[in-house]
Amino acid sequence: MNRSDEYIHQGQRVRLVEIIRQKGISNEAVLNAIGAVPRHLFMEDYLEHRAYDDEALPINAGQTISQPYTVAFQTELLDVKSFDKVLEVGTGSGYQAAVLAEVGARVYSIERQKELYAHLLYFLPSIGYKKVQCFYGDGYKGLPKYGPFDSIIITAGAPSIPEDLLTQLRIGGRLVCPVGDRNVQIMTRVIRLTETDFETKEFGNFLFVPLLKGLN
Repeated sequence: MNRSDEYIHQGQRVRLVEIIRQKGISNEAVLNAIGAVPRHLFMEDYLEHRAYDDEALPINAGQTISQPYTVAFQTELLDVKSFDKVLEVGTGSGYQAAVLAEVGARVYSIERQKELYAHLLYFLPSIGYKKVQCFYGDGYKGLPKYGPFDSIIITAGAPSIPEDLLTQLRIGGRLVCPVGDRNVQIMTRVIRLTETDFETKEFGNFLFVPLLKGLN
């Protein structure tokens, strides 16, 4: 992939940010991040003309790059502060990881699809996201070696929130996950109050690819 970020793309992102703002995203750091990340670089050439439409689009390995509004919505729920340590489960295209990096997070991202992981190792650094740390592994297990995390974001639909991930969340930390079956999930935020107590709140219906166990 040998493409650049031109004025036309930057203008398209300005319009995309306004669309997302009108849909209710108000966190300026999140909006600025959406405006900064060159989404067209995260997809194949034939889809570039749709890169700044507010919709999910296909990528390799049967996965998708999430709708920008959904990326912004999850990121806003996390309430990321500069230098927060954030675990992303399901790197996919790398777009969500880049948005998290733009809001100042230290991103640890885990991907079970070896094809995607191998691509991300050189792709993200090549477009400026050298500090995003990518791992090949089972997202259900997280990265206990690197926890606890200030926030955890799960970018695939899970029937329930994996217990291993809850234990890797620091006290006071937030986890955001779409919870449900393959047809629809409810965006859910969990705040860890103590070692054993959690506060859960739901934020409406979404549709994600399923969170799968094991490696591929």
